Amino acid sequence: MAEPSDTPASATGPSAAGPEPSARRRRGLERMGEVYSFEVSDGPGDFFGYTVEHLFGDVWEREGLSLRDRRLLLIGLMVAEGLDGTLGIQLDSSLVKGDLTADDLREIVIFLSHYAGWPKGAGLNSMVETSIARYEKAQRRLAEADGAAEEV
Repeated sequence: MAEPSDTPASATGPSAAGPEPSARRRRGLERMGEVYSFEVSDGPGDFFGYTVEHLFGDVWEREGLSLRDRRLLLIGLMVAEGLDGTLGIQLDSSLVKGDLTADDLREIVIFLSHYAGWPKGAGLNSMVETSIARYEKAQRRLAEADGAAEEV
């Protein structure tokens, strides 16, 4: 694991003629894409640099907790703090990556509702059911596309 530095190696982001991103930055971009289940492009600024290089390049890469463990902790924190915007991304990604199942997410709703409060639990339940429906719809489309491809 790389030692954290005071400033990200590419704090201002990539430039058209600039050097290749550091290994730490590339690792962070890869992990960030894995966590969020979409391709993450490099970006400018110190905040983005710290997010990619330190948070995703170092913290998310540490041994001791699996990606699933980290995701469970993050979901609990986001529910408690009411961070619904990023929570939806985590819920969707947890299903896509197979870190959590629909049953796991429904159990999380019941558990967190008792600790974070019923109103937050009700909001989480709605978000979970929306994520599950979206995931199941995508899975049906994939299955239909696979079936159509086999017929050809």
